[in-house]
Amino acid sequence: MSKKNLATSTIQISGPIPGPRAQAILDRRDASTVRGLYRSCPIVAESASGATVTDVDGNVFIDLAGGIGALNAGHCPPEVTKAIHDQADKLIHLCNIVGTYESMVQLNEKLHEIVPIRGLKKTLLCNSGVEAGENAVKIARYATGRQGIIVFEGAFHGRSLLGMTMTSKYDLYKRGFGPFASEVYRVPFPYEYREKPNGMSTDDFCELRINDLKKAFVAQIDPTSVAAVIIEPVQGEGGFIPAPPAYIRALRELTAQHGILLASDEVQSGFGRTGKMFAIEHTPGCGTEWDVDMVIMAKSIGSGLPIAAVTGKAEVMDKPHVGGLGSTFGGNPVACAGAVATIDYMRENNLADRANEIGSITLDYFRRWQAKHHAIGDVRCAGAMCALEFVKDRKTKEPNSVLPPLIVEEAFQRGVIMIRAGLYGSCLRLLAPLVISDSQLHEAMQALESAIDAAVLRAKTA
Repeated sequence: MSKKNLATSTIQISGPIPGPRAQAILDRRDASTVRGLYRSCPIVAESASGATVTDVDGNVFIDLAGGIGALNAGHCPPEVTKAIHDQADKLIHLCNIVGTYESMVQLNEKLHEIVPIRGLKKTLLCNSGVEAGENAVKIARYATGRQGIIVFEGAFHGRSLLGMTMTSKYDLYKRGFGPFASEVYRVPFPYEYREKPNGMSTDDFCELRINDLKKAFVAQIDPTSVAAVIIEPVQGEGGFIPAPPAYIRALRELTAQHGILLASDEVQSGFGRTGKMFAIEHTPGCGTEWDVDMVIMAKSIGSGLPIAAVTGKAEVMDKPHVGGLGSTFGGNPVACAGAVATIDYMRENNLADRANEIGSITLDYFRRWQAKHHAIGDVRCAGAMCALEFVKDRKTKEPNSVLPPLIVEEAFQRGVIMIRAGLYGSCLRLLAPLVISDSQLHEAMQALESAIDAAVLRAKTA
C-alpha cells in the first residue's frame, strides 16, 4: 500500500491506496463475492470519463485496461450516454423474440455497413462474446451439416462449456470444470516470436503453420467433417499475437477449398482497436477480393453495455430453422441504442486512425524499455492493441510470469490501471481507450516505466 501522495497533470493519488472507503468496499466484496472471480487491481470505481477513473476516495487513475477492451470509445462518451438515457426513458425491454423495436434494426443495419463481408448480410444480436461465439458454432454446424470446429493454441473464446473447450489456457480457465464439449480440435497458431525458427521468413513460417492444419485433416478430423475454423486475427488473452496476413489468406483459401466456414473472432480486436474497424481487414483484399463467412463481435460494440453480435453471409446466417436462435435479453433496446451511438461516435471521430497514433507512441516507449531491461523479450503493437512479453532469458525465451503481476501492482500505486495476458501469464497488455490524449498517454507511459523499474528491482531482491 502506497503511503505517498502523487499528483501529476491527470493522475491524482492522495494517501494510501486503496483508501479507507475503497478498502471497506473491497472487504464487503470479499465477503459476498465468489472466490473464483479474479480482481486485477484493488480499485473501487465511483465514476469515469474518457481515459480516467475516479475511485470512491477521490483518487484519479489513467485506465490502460479499458474494461478489458470494452471501452474503445472511452468511459461514458456523452453521445452514447444520451442515447442510452433517451432509449431507457421510452423502452427498456420487450424481447426481440416477442416483438421488434427500431434500435435493434438500426444496429443490424449499422453492422452491415462496417463488417467486411461482401453481399447480403444478416445479424444475430447476443449479450456477450462467449454467447456470440457459441451461436456462430451453432449456425456453422446447421449451415454445413458438419460438427467439427477447429480453433487455435493460445485462443480465448470465453468461459461457458463450449467457450472453455475452445479456449486454450488450461490451468486458469479449465482446470476442474470438465468434461468438455466434443468435436473441437486445436492447431498451432502462427506465433512468430516464440515459434518461428531462426532465419525462416514469415511466408515460410505461415506455410509451416498451414501444413499443421493440413496434418490435422489427416490426424484429427477429416475436412469434410469440419463446420468452421474460428480465428482471432490478433489473439487477445493469448498475448496480443497477430496472425500474419499471409496466414489469413492461406487459411481462407484452404477452408474454402474444403467447404469449411471461416469465422473471425473480433471480440477484443474489433471496433478500431488495431487501427482498422476489424483486425481481419489488415489482410489485403478483405471485404473486396475475399471475405470471411462470419464476424464475432462484443466488448467495445456497446461502450460497456452487455451486447454482442454475429454478422455473416445471409445464406449462412439464415440456414437455422425459425426458433433455433435467440435469447431473452439479446439485442436489448437500451444496449442496441448505446451500440448504434458508439459506432457513430467511433466513425465520426476516426478512432481507428487514433489507434495507430496511440500504438506508434506506445511502441517508441516499449522499444526504449526493451533496450534497458533484458527481461522484456518482445514488444508488439497492432494499432493500440499493445503488449510487452517478459522472459527469464532472451535466448531461450523462457516465459517470465513473475514480473507482470508485480508491474500491475506497481503501476496501480502510481495511478495506472492495467492487466496482464498470455498463455504463460508473461505479458502485459495495454487497451487504452482510444480517446486518451497524448498528454495522458505520455503520463501513463512514464508511470509504467517507473513501475517496470521498481518491479525488476523487487524481483532481483526477492
